[in-house]
Parts: sequence; C-alpha cells; structure tokens
Amino acid sequence: MPQFLPVDEQLAYLRKGAAEIIRESDLRERLEKSLASGKPMRVKAGFDPTAPDLHLGHTVLMRKLKHFQDMGHTVIFLIGDFTGLIGDPTGRSATRPPLSRQQIDQNAETYKAQVFKILDRDKTEVRFNSEWLGKLGYEGFVRLAAKFTVSQMLERDDFHKRFEEEKPIAMHELLYPIAQGYDSVALEADVELGGTDQKFNLLMGRELQRHYGQLPQIVLTTPLLEGIDGVQKMSKSYGNYIGITETPQEMFGKIMSISDGLMWRYYELVTDISMADVERMKRDVAAGQAHPMKLKMELGKLIVTDFHSLQAAQQAMQDWSSMFQKDETPEDLPLVSVRFEDVAAPNSSSSDGNVQVKLDKLLARTGLATSVTDGLRKLKQNAVKLDGELKTDLVTAVKLGSEFTLRAGRKMVRVSVER
Repeated sequence: MPQFLPVDEQLAYLRKGAAEIIRESDLRERLEKSLASGKPMRVKAGFDPTAPDLHLGHTVLMRKLKHFQDMGHTVIFLIGDFTGLIGDPTGRSATRPPLSRQQIDQNAETYKAQVFKILDRDKTEVRFNSEWLGKLGYEGFVRLAAKFTVSQMLERDDFHKRFEEEKPIAMHELLYPIAQGYDSVALEADVELGGTDQKFNLLMGRELQRHYGQLPQIVLTTPLLEGIDGVQKMSKSYGNYIGITETPQEMFGKIMSISDGLMWRYYELVTDISMADVERMKRDVAAGQAHPMKLKMELGKLIVTDFHSLQAAQQAMQDWSSMFQKDETPEDLPLVSVRFEDVAAPNSSSSDGNVQVKLDKLLARTGLATSVTDGLRKLKQNAVKLDGELKTDLVTAVKLGSEFTLRAGRKMVRVSVER
C-alpha cells in the first residue's frame, strides 16, 4: 500500500508548473480519499506518436506525471495509436495529414523508449487507445458521437475560427475530442493532464464520464514551454528545441544559451526542484548572493543527468566551460574541409596564400549555420569567432590549406579551405 504524504504537501508539489486545475477543490477531495483508503488515484496523459523523437517541451507533461508518481499515484502513459490515425486538430488551421499505421507503430516504440528516462518503468501503466477505440466499431462511434452536437464542437476555438474563415473542417476531426474523451471513460481516470491548448479535449473527458456514470476527472493543464529563443513555443519547426536524444554536449550548450529570465521557467517546468527552492534562488540572484551563470550551469547539469547520466552531465559542463569560459579548443574538434569556390567572396584577391571568403557561406558550409541567411544573422549577433577573434565583417581573409577554428555561438569546428 502506498505511503501518501499529507494532502497539503501533495497539493503544493502538484501545483508546481500547473497552469490551471479544474477543480482544485475536487483534487483535494480525491487526495483526501486516497489518503484515507490507501487507494492511489489514476492519472493519465495521452501522447499521439506523430513524430519519432521527443523534445524537452513534450517532457513538461511527463514531468507532471512523474510528480503524481512520486506522490504514490498510478500514472498511465497513454499512447494514442488510434487517435494518431485521426490527427489532433489542436492549433491547426488546416486538416492534419493522417499518419500510416506503420509510422504510428514505429513512433510509438521510440516514445516508449524515451518516456522511461523520466518515469519509473516498473510503476508506469503503458496503454494504447486502440485497445478500446478499435473495438467500438461503427455503431459504437455513432452512439458516442450522438452525445454531442455540432454546435458544441464549434465552440472549440480552432474549429470556430476555421468555420468563420470558411476553411474546411473534415468530419473525422470532429471525432478527435470525442475519442480522447472516451479514453478517460475506458481508463476510469481520476485526473487527466494536458497542455493549455488541450483544454477543450480534456473537458470532453469530464463530460463523457458524466454520461457513463463516472465521477468527472480533474483536469490539470501545463503551460507550453518556450523554446531556447524565449519567444515561440518549443518546436522542431521553429528550430528552437532541445531534443531529449541529443548528445550531452549539445543539450548542455543549448541550455546555456537561454536567457537568465527563461532559466526560471525551465527550472519550474522541466525539473523536480520545488517552487520554494526556485523562489529562494531568485532571491539570492536579486541580492547578489548567487550568479545566474552558475545556476544555469546547475540547470544544464540537472537536465542532462535526467536524459543521460551524472557523469555525462559533468563532462558536458567541463567541455562547455573549457570552450566558452576558458576559451580553450577541445582536442577532438572535428575538421571540415571546404572548397574555396563555394565560399569565395566576389572579386576575391589572393596574396601569400591568403584568400577572401564570405563568412555567412562558410558558416553554412561547415554546419555552424542552417543556411547562409542564418550565418548572416549569427554575424550580426556577434556570435562568430575565427581563431578566437570576434568577426563582424561579412568578408574575411583565410590561408588556403591551413587549419583554423571557427565558432558560432556554442558550436565550434576546425576548418580548412582548399582549392
């Protein structure tokens, strides 16, 4: 039988990183019931396997699942292999192309491998919603859909906006919130977690549970994590993500690139540090008793440890410190050879083996920038160094056939420009 903490202590821990709890009084009541009966709550979060790899933004929900798990409750990691065939319309201005069964199955396997970097494998119930949705059949879906009206579906912001703009809304998209809601019925969920953009879908679960004579689940939403740019939500499409399968050095470097202000958001949403300790660290920084850089390094160490190991995190911290604080060049720095004609500046002159190259092109060719435009942006951000010297001009001279170090932000390579 689980040993539950006092209800107030559980609530304080569970509120961390929560955007909204519907309703907190119900959550308190369920926690009190669990404490009295010794029976854990059933807490679910669903993930449609629409991409093969997860990033740190996805782990905000997993982290909150872990908090319930830490408190002794049963957590259900639900893989939406059936709803993935429909495609979640949340935040979409057009119908999402459906994935094939093969794509979904492949992605689901990677999700299972990645989620246990945060959750306890032995204490986690992994379920697939095809288990019950696949058995409903046509008649079952008709009876399920009969519990809602089209006007109720159009209350959803995404659908309402598309309807007003006369953009198509496919019939199967209207079924998605209903299917997700039925997951809560099938699992008899006490709590469902989701991002703030999932609120409509989560409330559908409450509504359907009432229809089936169950107590409506508590809904707990979490904020969408901002990417390393501090502006857009973390997304691979924005290029501002931290992948949880990235190397320790890459993860640590990306974390060190975030702003001091965003650091607190990451402490809140993607670590297990209590809010009381986060607030204490903020006060220490404000009072000049702690340096943001050291706290950010500790944040990087915590996150890398979660997805790799403490040893890997310590090595990543040491490598970053050597490269950016001591300005040392790592011994294992990769060498990239570039053809001069690919990076030559217009009307380039040559003397004593020196040639003029365009740095934006050089950054793109060496992989330090995603494109020539990105390379130009890095130059304007004063993020480019050649042999340790800051470069702000677009054109610079290099010696043909000689190696030099080129750095853009947290990335660094050895380069040789050849004829």
